[in-house]
Amino acid sequence: MKTEDWQDFLALVKDVWHNGLFGIDVGQIVVALGIFLLFMVFRNLLTRFILNRFIAWTQRTNTRIDDAVVEAVEAPIRFIPVVLGTFFATAYLELDPESAALASKLNRSLIAFVIFWALFRASAPVGELLQRADRFLTEAMIQWLAKAIRVAFALIGGAAILEIWGIEVGPLIAGLGLFGVAVALGAQDLFKNLISGLFVIGERRFHPGDWILVDGVVEGTVEQIGFRTTTVRRFDKAPVFVPNAKLSDQAVTNFSRMTFRRIKWIIGLEYRSTAAQLEAVRDGIEKHLSENEDFVRPEETATFVRIDSFNASSIDILLYCFTRTTNWLEWLEIKERLLLEIKRIVEDAGAGFAFPSRSLYLETMPNDIELAPLHVTGDKHE
Repeated sequence: MKTEDWQDFLALVKDVWHNGLFGIDVGQIVVALGIFLLFMVFRNLLTRFILNRFIAWTQRTNTRIDDAVVEAVEAPIRFIPVVLGTFFATAYLELDPESAALASKLNRSLIAFVIFWALFRASAPVGELLQRADRFLTEAMIQWLAKAIRVAFALIGGAAILEIWGIEVGPLIAGLGLFGVAVALGAQDLFKNLISGLFVIGERRFHPGDWILVDGVVEGTVEQIGFRTTTVRRFDKAPVFVPNAKLSDQAVTNFSRMTFRRIKWIIGLEYRSTAAQLEAVRDGIEKHLSENEDFVRPEETATFVRIDSFNASSIDILLYCFTRTTNWLEWLEIKERLLLEIKRIVEDAGAGFAFPSRSLYLETMPNDIELAPLHVTGDKHE
């Protein structure tokens, strides 16, 4: 093998080394990779340093919001060494103008991605600030605004990255406009439910945690008011996803908004009860209602006990009152105690509760035998 051959080979190796990839020196590529890997090695150290500075700053404040923000942006901060490593690695390389422009766009895109990623994640705890405006905004409205802020940061970040790569967002949006019209025609129900959800929230018909009834649709506790549907948990614990349009167009009874809870009973007493017994029962029930703190006073709302009517099988007393609690379980307990007390009052007065009955009178019988009136009560004969 001749000396000239070795020289040619060495010259070829040098040429490949100096123009290894896209005209970039292989040595520079190795050093650039080393710079990038160096940032990856010290990634935890850098992120801990930056996070510790933020944590030290937040510890000097009395609010919990800044701590939540730092916790939310931890992932974007951990991505910063990747951005730094990419920047310094590309800056070390001797790139031609076209490659340098490409590297610049890449670095700018990574920086924009980190910024808007941090804003996107930080918007969730910042939404807690809206909780202080609960006098003006409902909980559902606050949730919607928090989601809208997150979506806005995501869209703006995407638009910024597209602009960096020379993709104009304006014409893209205009082009999507025609497609949006076609989609809108096929998604009328979606937009109807979305708008209905805004009306439901704006009118404050109900909030998460309220007990509602929509006739023929659902009865239960509201869990979440979404963009398209509202989640209602029935009392058998089954979730029902109700389109917002049904909640906007139909009557909704919100039991959680009741100031008091009503008890309305018809108490039927036997016809053989005397007037004194009827008055004693009435007065006893009135006294119990007035002395029991579970019931609302007559001066606060309509409350009365009255001998109401002569019914087919009874003399009826109308009981109309309200309990202070609106909780269903507590209301059932109060109602049970009231029922037992009315039972005692009726028994102490010497009266009795009536039940459906009929009287059958036979005027004559064969052989002219006269019989006393035959009283038929349910399935029994007297």
